[in-house]
Amino acid sequence: MAKRVAIVAAAQTKYEQSKENLSYEELVWEVVEKVTQDAGLTWADRITNGFGIDSIVSCSEDYWDARVICQFAIQRELGAHGMPETKVCADGANAVYLAAIQILSGRYDVVLVVSHRKESVTMRSIIENCGLDPIYMRPLGLDYAVAAAMQARRYMFKYGINEEQCAKVVVKNRKNGKNNPFAQLHSEIAIEDVLNSQVLAEPIKALDVKPISDGACALILASEEKARKVTAKPVWIKGIGNCYDLHYLGDRDLADCNSLEFAAKQAYSMAGITNPKKDIDVAEIFDEYSYQELLWAEGFGFCDRGKGGDMIDRDATEIGGEIPMNPSGGLLSGVPSGVAGMARVAEGFLQLRNEAGARQVGGARTALTHGVTGSCGQAHCVIILGN
Repeated sequence: MAKRVAIVAAAQTKYEQSKENLSYEELVWEVVEKVTQDAGLTWADRITNGFGIDSIVSCSEDYWDARVICQFAIQRELGAHGMPETKVCADGANAVYLAAIQILSGRYDVVLVVSHRKESVTMRSIIENCGLDPIYMRPLGLDYAVAAAMQARRYMFKYGINEEQCAKVVVKNRKNGKNNPFAQLHSEIAIEDVLNSQVLAEPIKALDVKPISDGACALILASEEKARKVTAKPVWIKGIGNCYDLHYLGDRDLADCNSLEFAAKQAYSMAGITNPKKDIDVAEIFDEYSYQELLWAEGFGFCDRGKGGDMIDRDATEIGGEIPMNPSGGLLSGVPSGVAGMARVAEGFLQLRNEAGARQVGGARTALTHGVTGSCGQAHCVIILGN
C-alpha cells in the first residue's frame, strides 16, 4: 500500500460463558478505557492539539443486543458524542477493514475500532435462523450449525476428510488456549472426548463447535505519521481483502471456499505475498466449527484442495510447525462471534510485537488474520499484518 496504516494498541476482555455482571456499556468501556490508555490517546486531544481519535467504527448486531440501532446505547462509552461513528453489522474483521480504508482515504488519521457481543443473553439458533432467507430457508428451521453440518459432510465426502482429523483441530486449539489469558476455556481434551461428545447435527458434535461466549475487543489504527508518534512498535496492515459468496447454500459447492480464495488473493496482492506457505509466519483464523480450520487452510493456499486434513495429521499447524494456526486457541477456546475477527487481529498484533507470552510463535514477522460472516463461510475478510 502506498500509504501505510498501523495498529498501535489492542485490548480484549477475558472471554467468558456469561458476563451477566456487566451491562453492554460496561463491557465496551472495559476495552475502550484500556486501549486508549495504552495508546495515550483521547477524543479531547483532537480538539485541543489536533492529535487524537478522529473517527470511531463499532461492530455490533441489533438481534444479538436485542435492541434496534444497538450502538446508540454505547455512544457515551465509545466517546462518539460530536464524533463521526460508523457501525458495521458483520464480523469484527470487517470493522478493522473499514477503519483501515478510512485512513487510506486520507479523511482520518486515528480510528478507534470496537466490537462487542453477549451470546449468553439470547438463543443462538434463533438469531442465526434470522440471518437466512425468510421465504425458502428460514421456515426450514436452519441455523448455522445445521448448515455447517451439511458443509462438513460435503467436504468430507468430496475430499476424504475424516472426523478424527476434525477432532485433532479441537485438541490442538484447546491446548493452545491454555496459554491464552483471554481464552474462555483452559482445559485440554483428547480426540476421544470430541468424538464421544453429543451429536448436534451429524457430523458436528458438541466439542466441534465454539462455546457460547461474551466479551469485547478494541483496537486503535493510525496513519504512519501519527502511528510513529504513538508507539515505537507499530504493526502495519499490509493487505486487506473481502469477498461475499452466494447466499443460498444450494448455489455453491460447500466443499470449496471460493470467496475465501478471492479475499485472500486480494490481501496477498496488496501485501506483496507470492507464496503464502512460506511468507506467512502465523495465522489467526475464524474457526467456529472444527472442520473449518482444515477447509479454510485450503482457501488460504496453505495447502492444495482436500489436503487440510494432511496438515493437521503432520502437525503442520502446531506452534513450531510449518504454519502455526490459532496459537491463541481460536474460537474453539471461546470467543464471541462478531468479536471473533477483531480478536484475531488483536492476537496477530500481539504476535508481531512479541507480546503473546506462552503462545508466542518465535520469529513471527507476518501474520494472517481472518473473519467470517454468514453461514458456511459466505463472507470472508482477510487482513495481513507485518512488522
